[in-house]
Amino acid sequence: MVREWDPRTAPAAEIESFLDTINAAFAADLPDDPLWENGMLREYLSEVMPGERRISWIIQDEPSPDGKPGRIIGHTHVLLLGDIGVVEVLVHPSARRRGLGRKLIATAARRTYQEGFRFIGVEVVGDTPAVGFYEALGFTQEYIETRSVLRLSTVDWNALAEMSRGIAPGYRLEFFPGGPPEELIEAYAMAKAEARVDDGDLDLRPSSCDPQRLRDSLNCLHRRGMKPYIVTAIEEKTGVVAGLTEVVVPAQHPTRADQYDTIVGQAHQGRGIDRAMKARMLFELRTAEPKLAEVQTWNAQTNEAMRAVNADLGFQADRQWFEYGVDVAELVHRLDAANHANRSARPTA
Repeated sequence: MVREWDPRTAPAAEIESFLDTINAAFAADLPDDPLWENGMLREYLSEVMPGERRISWIIQDEPSPDGKPGRIIGHTHVLLLGDIGVVEVLVHPSARRRGLGRKLIATAARRTYQEGFRFIGVEVVGDTPAVGFYEALGFTQEYIETRSVLRLSTVDWNALAEMSRGIAPGYRLEFFPGGPPEELIEAYAMAKAEARVDDGDLDLRPSSCDPQRLRDSLNCLHRRGMKPYIVTAIEEKTGVVAGLTEVVVPAQHPTRADQYDTIVGQAHQGRGIDRAMKARMLFELRTAEPKLAEVQTWNAQTNEAMRAVNADLGFQADRQWFEYGVDVAELVHRLDAANHANRSARPTA
């Protein structure tokens, strides 16, 4: 039975049960990824940006004979932001192929429709059962990225030192653990806004390209237990933020960091800024996060320049990452029709 679930008030045992299920899913689908830890996991599941809402549901096993609640074997949530609902569905590998995923997505889709949203998007990891699951439900592939992983144990630190110094004269690199200082927020947001392009991405993880949204985003990251690290390239004669790169280290998997935006302003391209910033970041992370073993990044297949920079740094392409989308009304209708057909096909006494 699907029930609405609030991780802010859920018992600690349910948070641990969710952790067991997500780690079982990782072991089955992404065996090379690090398992998650219960570091601010409750906050990770509940904190959102201003104006956004996350609604969650779970499915549990039957209670034990002594009345102990059953383990969580399925989970879904929908994040309502802007004009789209972003959904995630998780089913324990031992409970798959029992229709639980369809029950969960049906619940999330109906709620999204009732909330007045017209479109649902989802991130789907290539070479996992999720691809066939969403395609069977009528989701359409809208965008493709490639995930690449850098293992710090393989880094050539001497070569990296040369890259970090390979920036044209007239620029300096600055490192900011925790995020850019307040006096840099507006220039930082301006650099992100200038680089914003419409490349077909469904905007399931929107970048913060105005000052207040940037402040809100940084605060939200900290509340969720995700520490941001920033390296900026400053043009010395103007003080303009010519480039920036962002890496976040989550408390939930502190051995693998996530690369966020890397941006170089159009007027400053071709000066070695992107490669130098990312190399400097790796040096800083080696000191600031001694538990860190890997960094993962995502790049559009069309972004050949950044893919080349990442290859120079030692990143290895891992697997494809897809964004799928579907009209909510069509999805609800399709699921209701399938449910009706299944009921009609059942034998009667």
